[in-house]
Amino acid sequence: MKIMHIANFYGPKSGGIRTTLHELGKGYISKGHQFVYVVPGSSFYCEETPSGTRVTVPSFILPFSGGYRVILNKRAIKRLIITLAPDRLEVSDRLTLSSLGKWAVARGIPSSVFSHESLTGLVRTYLPVNLTGFVNWHNRRLASRFKHVIATTNFAASEFRRIGTQNLAQIPLGVDLTSFSPSFYNKELRENLAKGAKYLLVHCGRLSPEKQPHRSFEALAELQRRGIDAHLVYVGGGPLWSKMRQSSKGLPVTFLGYIADRKRVAEILASADVSIAPGPIETFCLAALESLASGTPVIASETSAVGEFLLIDQNDSVGAVAANNGIAFADAIERILGRLETEPNLNQRCHEQSENFPWSSTISLMLTLHGDRPTIMQAKHRLRAA
Repeated sequence: MKIMHIANFYGPKSGGIRTTLHELGKGYISKGHQFVYVVPGSSFYCEETPSGTRVTVPSFILPFSGGYRVILNKRAIKRLIITLAPDRLEVSDRLTLSSLGKWAVARGIPSSVFSHESLTGLVRTYLPVNLTGFVNWHNRRLASRFKHVIATTNFAASEFRRIGTQNLAQIPLGVDLTSFSPSFYNKELRENLAKGAKYLLVHCGRLSPEKQPHRSFEALAELQRRGIDAHLVYVGGGPLWSKMRQSSKGLPVTFLGYIADRKRVAEILASADVSIAPGPIETFCLAALESLASGTPVIASETSAVGEFLLIDQNDSVGAVAANNGIAFADAIERILGRLETEPNLNQRCHEQSENFPWSSTISLMLTLHGDRPTIMQAKHRLRAA
């Protein structure tokens, strides 16, 4: 089977979308399928990669996005689909590329769209008005254009369940359990990053408004007021980079920027005491799952999807959620730091929880959705996943 995936917001410094495409491609290929992924760039070119055939097409740089590109020429994309003749089409963009679904289905190509964002959350973040009617209308139209709408968590699926979407499939993303592990703890790196502080906190993610990255240094400032000796490291870039650096002056914060070396990121995550994921509308957050795989507990927003895989309603939770303010995040971080002192197996439990989300399971579920019937690999702790 030839599977084609078209995505926007993919680039050299993109995070979740890039990782998802690469892991899907490697997984499909390992099962004997072909994978072609079409992504935005500065010019047209085609190349073979470990994740399949990557086709880059000319695209438009989205203003104030930190360099993200968007494919606008759908006519060229349609010609590409006709030329490459895929058996299945996947789309990662619920806005500008949604018309491709209906067009593909009319030509006998079953199509699926990933809902990587919460439209309800985006509207609340950027517009100070209630647009529930518009969100419901858009989501109904989106679902009518594709054979399947794919959501990765209950949070992501909720706005579709609210309108009774019948073609909704909930398929969690995964984590590379080989690349992210507690074994990558690096004592020397930790000492260099902590700069003499007792605790090392890490924020791994894009510095953009909807992710509210300032929440992490607000929490740090509160911890400082309480006499808790911690240093915060940001891994990632984005449109708020300069503003964030100005706002955090006087605090023990280090901005490392985007790090392309995944091994280095894995070492940072494994060497930290706590990972902070403050984005209030995250529909999955791969960085949080990679932190767990690294053996590092996660503090997340109570309004995001991240709490779904932190086991927060159980005695052996692997993190905590907090209200969307610095004091609440500081409270949660302080509790987890205390638990690290009294629960020596907490780091191992974090990794064990991440084992519920292998990419092999994601691939098997996606291929089943596409009409293939592979044997689904069940993780040994799968029943504990929220």
